[in-house]
Amino acid sequence: MSAQYSADEMMSVAAARALGDGTSCFVGIGLPSKAANLARRAHAPNLTLIYESGCLGAKPSRLPLSIGDGELADTADAVISVPEVFNYWLQPGRIDVGFLGAAQLDKFGNINTTVIGSDYHDPKVRLPGAGGAPEIAASCGEVFIVLRQNPRAFVEKVDFVTSFGHGTGKGDRARLGLPGRGPTLVVTDLGLLRPDPETSELTLTELHTGVDLDRAIAATGWKLKVSDDLATTPAPTAQELTLLRDLEKASA
Repeated sequence: MSAQYSADEMMSVAAARALGDGTSCFVGIGLPSKAANLARRAHAPNLTLIYESGCLGAKPSRLPLSIGDGELADTADAVISVPEVFNYWLQPGRIDVGFLGAAQLDKFGNINTTVIGSDYHDPKVRLPGAGGAPEIAASCGEVFIVLRQNPRAFVEKVDFVTSFGHGTGKGDRARLGLPGRGPTLVVTDLGLLRPDPETSELTLTELHTGVDLDRAIAATGWKLKVSDDLATTPAPTAQELTLLRDLEKASA
């Protein structure tokens, strides 16, 4: 990969590009927040950022440290109660995109942020848990997931389904009555994955510039499906990198 940018910068830029102007986005902290705030600066000035704490239309000048960061409330169009965020905005399907991270992700886009290990009561690792992610995964118009790609994170089957993706395949969401489309895009440090239209299994559709296909396959804990029309993600532009680095500097 070019020395001009890092794998994490490529991932942040690729995730930001997926957000269109004029859409509403339910944002988590970390990489999702970085991508969403970069998108608002780069090409989507009318992107509406919604945080779980009740901040609607937040326009932070730096990356928030948490959903309770005062910068979000100070720059928001409105601050409402958490129940209103979920009961009025999220669950009725009024938010276009949910942006999530994960500890584990399986080939059908199911997310685990609860426990690592087969025993819930005595896990190998106990993770932070669900927060609002299950409702985001269920009710947003679509879900984007941002996650570094390696066999520990990309697993055949998650140890615990915290946030429902496509279950065991196409049709599971409809059978459960979930209104959103579920995961439509997974952005990693190696490429982009999208669900197969027939099976909903995540399929590699783009490799980032300079990434070898064998590397992506080796970084996946299942037999990775690869699109017949595998594309190459354009490298970050100088403008995108400048905006991203300025955002990170402001947050230091």
